[in-house]
Amino acid sequence: MAKRESGWTEEKIARYIKLGKGQGELSEYTPWLNVQDFSSKGNVTRLNGWKTKRQHEFFSNLERSYFFLLDWSDDVLDIREQFPIDRELTFKIAEEKSIPHSIDNKNNTIIPMTTDFFITLIQNKRRVYLARTVKPSKDLEDPRIIEKFEIEREYWEKKGINWGIITEKELPEGLVKNIQWVHKFYFLDCEEDELLALELLKVIKFNVKRLNIKIISLCNKFDEEYNLEVGTALTYIKHLIARKMIVFNMMEKLDIRKLKISEITIKGNGGGED
Repeated sequence: MAKRESGWTEEKIARYIKLGKGQGELSEYTPWLNVQDFSSKGNVTRLNGWKTKRQHEFFSNLERSYFFLLDWSDDVLDIREQFPIDRELTFKIAEEKSIPHSIDNKNNTIIPMTTDFFITLIQNKRRVYLARTVKPSKDLEDPRIIEKFEIEREYWEKKGINWGIITEKELPEGLVKNIQWVHKFYFLDCEEDELLALELLKVIKFNVKRLNIKIISLCNKFDEEYNLEVGTALTYIKHLIARKMIVFNMMEKLDIRKLKISEITIKGNGGGED
C-alpha cells in the first residue's frame, strides 16, 4: 500500500490543481480534500448526491446532516463540499488582520483553506451562491477557530458571496433524521423496482379514503401479493418519500409503524388525479 502523503508542499498543491480538485460543477466537481486525506474528529462519510449524481465526502456527522438538508431542498441546484479558496487572498487578509495563517513550517508552504460547502441555488428565479462553514457550537469557543473563521468571512465578503456558520443548533433534528432514513433509496436498483414503486403508489391512492389504515399494512400486503421479499415495499415507500411523491410532516421524526393514510398527501404518478 502506498504511503499516505502528509503535509503540504507547492508541488502537492500544483498536483491537486492539475488533477482538477476543487474544480467543476455537479457530477464533474472533485472536492479539494477526500476523507482519506487526513483523520477527522467525527465520523467520515461518503454519500451519493441526488442533485449532483456523484459521491460526496464528509468529515463529520454534522457535515453529513447539513448535506441532507441541502439535497432535500428544491431551491438548491449544486453542492460543492471541501471547496478551496484562494491562498494569496487568504494570506493577504490574515496579514491585514494580524491573524497567523496556517503554514506547513516543515515545507514552508501556505496551507490552502477550504469552505465546507459552496452552494448554488435559485432565489427569485436568479442563480445565487452561498458559502457555509459547519462546526459544532462548542468549537466556537476556540479562539484559533474564530481567527480562521474571520479570514474566511472576510474572503467571502470580498467575493460578494453570503457566508455563514452552521452548527447543530440550526439543524432540525426530525427533518434530518427523516431525510437520512430515505436518502439512499432515491435511486432504485432497476427499472422493475421503479415500476413496482409506482404500482405501490397506485395501491395507496386507491385506499386513500380508508383514513385509519396504516401504510405498513399496505406494504406487507403488497409484498405478499407480488411475491416480494418481506420489506421490499417499505423500500419503495422510502423511494417515494425521497422523490416527494408521498408527502407528510417531515419536521417530526417518522415512525413508519404508526403512519396512516390520513397523515400523508400523494403527489405523483400513482394513477388517477393528484
